[in-house]
Amino acid sequence: MPTPSSRYLRTAFVVGLFVILCIGGFTYKHISELSQTSKVVKDNYSLRSELELIISNLKDAEIGHRGFLLTHDSLFLNPYNESLQKITNNLSRLDTLIVPNGEQVEKLKELKSDIASRFKNFDKSFSLAKDDAILSQDLLFLLHEGEIKMDRIRADITEMLELEQRLLIHNQEINEEKIGLTPLLFYGLLIVTLVILLLAYFKMTKDLKVLKENNVELEIFEKLTKQSEIVSNTSTWVWYIEENEFEFSDNLYRLVGEEPQSFEPTLENFYKYVHEEDINHLGQQVNMMMREEELPFTTYRVVHKDGTIRHLKAYSKLMDDTEGDKKMFGVTIDITSEVENYRIIEQRNQELERTNKELSAFNYVASHDLQEPLRKIQTFMSRLEAKEKDRISESGQLYIQRMKSASARMRMLIEDLLQYSRTNTSEKEYLKTNMNMLLEHAKTELLDSIEEKQAKIICDDLPTMEVISFQIQQLFINLISNSLKYSKEDVPPIIEITHEEVRSRDVEQIKESLYKFHHKITFKDNGIGFEQTYAEKIFLLFNRLHGKSEYSGTGIGLAICKKIVENHKGVIIAEGKPNIGATFIIYLPFLK
Repeated sequence: MPTPSSRYLRTAFVVGLFVILCIGGFTYKHISELSQTSKVVKDNYSLRSELELIISNLKDAEIGHRGFLLTHDSLFLNPYNESLQKITNNLSRLDTLIVPNGEQVEKLKELKSDIASRFKNFDKSFSLAKDDAILSQDLLFLLHEGEIKMDRIRADITEMLELEQRLLIHNQEINEEKIGLTPLLFYGLLIVTLVILLLAYFKMTKDLKVLKENNVELEIFEKLTKQSEIVSNTSTWVWYIEENEFEFSDNLYRLVGEEPQSFEPTLENFYKYVHEEDINHLGQQVNMMMREEELPFTTYRVVHKDGTIRHLKAYSKLMDDTEGDKKMFGVTIDITSEVENYRIIEQRNQELERTNKELSAFNYVASHDLQEPLRKIQTFMSRLEAKEKDRISESGQLYIQRMKSASARMRMLIEDLLQYSRTNTSEKEYLKTNMNMLLEHAKTELLDSIEEKQAKIICDDLPTMEVISFQIQQLFINLISNSLKYSKEDVPPIIEITHEEVRSRDVEQIKESLYKFHHKITFKDNGIGFEQTYAEKIFLLFNRLHGKSEYSGTGIGLAICKKIVENHKGVIIAEGKPNIGATFIIYLPFLK
C-alpha cells in the first residue's frame, strides 16, 4: 500500500507534468495565433497591393483608351489589353485573399460590377470613334460617364481599404490582448510549477532524512535482532514462493551446529541435520506448507556433528509485500530446555502423585487406625472413672481428668487435620450456589453454640456465586465459630456479615488481580480482638494467640479459611483491635 509521502510525490509529479503540458499547449496556441496574425497582416498587405494595382492598371487602360481615341493608332490598344488582363488577374487574387461570407465579399462584387461597367464603357467608346471625325456627342457622353464610373471604382476601392484597415486594427487589438495575457499566464504557470517542485524537493529532502534515520534504526534493530536470536535461541527464515528460494538467518545455522552461512540455504541441505526418525514427519509438514502456504507449529529434532540432539519448533505465516510478491516468514526456536523441563515436571508430577497416594493412605490411617485406639482410651478411662472412682486417690482422679482433656484435644486435632487435608485434596467443582443457603446451613451447624452464647448474627443478602459449596459452608462455619469462641465474657456476641461489589483497582490488596470485579464479604464481631501485628500469623497452621487453658482449639481453623479462599482465587484479610473486636474481609473474584 503506497505511503502518504509516495502519494504526495506522485501527485506533485503528475501536477508538474500537467502544468508543463499546459505551458506547451499555450505556447503552441500562442505561436499559431502569431502565425495567423502574420498571415492576416500579409493578406491585408497583399489585398491593399492588389487594390492599388487595380487603380494603376485602370489608369493604364484609360491612357491606352485616350491614346487610341486621339490617334486612332492601334498601338495604344496594347497597354489597354495588358491592363485588362492584369485587372482580371488582380480580381482573381482578391477572391483568394478575402474571407468568404464577410463584408468585403459584397464590396468585391460591387467593385467587379463597376469595373465591368467601366470596360463596357471603354468598348462602346471604341465603336463610336472614327478616323476622320471629330468627337461626337455620344462619345463625349461616354467619356463623361467613364469618369463617373472611374470615381465610383475609386470609392469602392477606398471603402474596401478602409474596411480592411478596420479589420486589421481589430485583429491587432485582439492579438495584443492575447499577447498581453499570455506572459502573465505563462508566468503564473511557471510560478505554480516552481512552487510544486520546491514543495516536492523539500518533501523529498525530509523523506530522505527520515529514510536515513530509519536505515540507522533498521541497522540497530538488525543487530539487536541477531543478538536476541542468540540469547533466546531463536532464528528466522524466509521462503520466496515465486522463486522457490530460501533465506536463513545466521542463528538458524547455529541451531543446527554450523557456522553462519556455511551452506546454501536449501531444504535438501537443511534435511541433512534433521533426526532420521523425524525427517519424514518434517517433510510432510513442509510439503503441506508449500500446498497450503502456511506451516503450523511443528516440532522435530536435529543432530549436531558431535552427536548432540536438539529439539526445535518451527512456525511460519504467509505475507504479501507492497509489490504483491508472496513470501513465507518463519520462526524456528530451540526448545530443548523446555522439553527437558517438561520431562522433569512429569517426573515431579509422578512423585507428587505417589505422595498424594501416601497422603490418602495417611488420611485413612488418621481417620480409622489413629482414632480407633483413641476411642478405646477414652472408653476405658470413662469405665475406670465410673467403676473405680471411689478407689482412686485424688491425685489419680486429677491424672484421669488431664488424660481425658489430652485425648479430647487429640481427637479435635485429628479431625481438624482431616478437614485441612480434605480442603487441599478434594475435587474443586464450581457450581452456581445461593450463598444465603450456605450461611443458613452454617448457622444450623453451630446452633447450640449460638444459643449458648446468646449470639446475634446480622447478615446482608448474599448473591448467587460459582463456588465449591461445601468449602464455602466450612468457611462460614469456621469464621462464625471463631467469633463465638473469642467473644467477651458476659457480653452476647454480635456478628455482622456484609456484602458489596468492588472494583479490583480500588483495593490495594487486589489491584494486581486479573479480574476487574470482586465480591467483598465482611465478618465483623465485638469479641476480644487481637493486636494488628498478628494479622498475618493467625492464618498459619497450628498458630495460636492464646493458651490452651484459656481457649480451646488447635490453631487450624483460620488456616482452613485461608486455604478455602485461595482455592477460589481470592484473598482473606484480618483486622483486629484488642477488646474491641475482629474483622475478616474476604475478596472473591467474579466476571461481570
